[in-house]
Amino acid sequence: MSKPVKTEAELIAMARAELKVHADGPDQFEISVLRDGDSWEFRASADEATIAKPGYPESVMMLVQIGDHLSKQYDVEG
Repeated sequence: MSKPVKTEAELIAMARAELKVHADGPDQFEISVLRDGDSWEFRASADEATIAKPGYPESVMMLVQIGDHLSKQYDVEG
C-alpha cells in the first residue's frame, strides 16, 4: 500500500507548523528535504547567530522527530 504524496514545500510547511506548537526555539532556520532512495528526512541549516540562540538544538531535535513521523506517513513528490 503506497503512502500519500506531498511536495517538499508541503512537508516543510507541515514541519514548521508542528515546530510552532512543540518547540520554543528560533524558527529562522532553513529546512530542506534530503532524499535517500525511497526514504527522506529533514535537514536544518542556520547561520551562527541562529545556532547560538537558546532552544536551537531542541528545535533541530524536534525537527528530526517530526521528519521521522511524517516520513512514515508520506512520500515526497518527484
